[in-house]
Amino acid sequence: MEGNRKILIGTSGYSYDDWVGPVYPPQTPKSDFLHLYASEFPIVELNFSYYAQPRAQALQRMIDTTPEGFLFALKAHRSMTHEIGEGWEKEIETFRQGLQPLVDAKRLAAVLLQFPYSFGYSPESRTRLSTLCARLEGLPLAVEFRKSDWLQDRVYEGLRERNVALVSVDEPDLPKLLRPSTVTTGTFGYLRFHGRNKEEWWTGDNASRYNYLYSPAEMGEWADRIRTIMQRVPMLLLFFNNHWRGNAAKNAREMRLLLQQAGIT
Repeated sequence: MEGNRKILIGTSGYSYDDWVGPVYPPQTPKSDFLHLYASEFPIVELNFSYYAQPRAQALQRMIDTTPEGFLFALKAHRSMTHEIGEGWEKEIETFRQGLQPLVDAKRLAAVLLQFPYSFGYSPESRTRLSTLCARLEGLPLAVEFRKSDWLQDRVYEGLRERNVALVSVDEPDLPKLLRPSTVTTGTFGYLRFHGRNKEEWWTGDNASRYNYLYSPAEMGEWADRIRTIMQRVPMLLLFFNNHWRGNAAKNAREMRLLLQQAGIT
């Protein structure tokens, strides 16, 4: 790309037992996963922070394990996006405190606010999103909606006013899910590939739902869209979430080559 524009390609998560063999050498201990991952990819999207609040000490160890310049995107804890309770605003502060080492080390690429399908476009939901963005002000934020009724100009303008990136996705072609988009609302782009496993999307678990391997032709459909996005932002974060048996890493490698051949990165 021209100037300082860049695309950072990685995967959603790295610590999967079924990656030993397809991604990591046989018998690789779990303690070596991140080091090996960071020797090939420049960024990772961390998912564990959705299930448990991030701890500063643990993130500092991850910083120490990876080379200078390696970046992290961190998914917001479920208490902030999915399981909203009375103390949810306190949970936001706990989250901010936990990720501080990434901020201090300049290793935080983004905080991902991924909302569930049940988070529809409503006055209550808009208020909750606004409050969450305000409480996380100063951090690089990206928002992923799962229901297509959020994709409208009023929402785009609100995100732009708050300098929050709208996440574009590749996912199954099912009613009310998001279609491919090149809309940008923040200072960076954010793209997630979830796979196109229609059969398992609503009924599968967190493994089988993402059991999908993109073909080169399917990834090639995104070349012009990515080119368009990169004309609008200086940086694009691109993650593959189809983690089943190392498919995400395989597709990330293939996408990197595809974009290089297309002269996009």
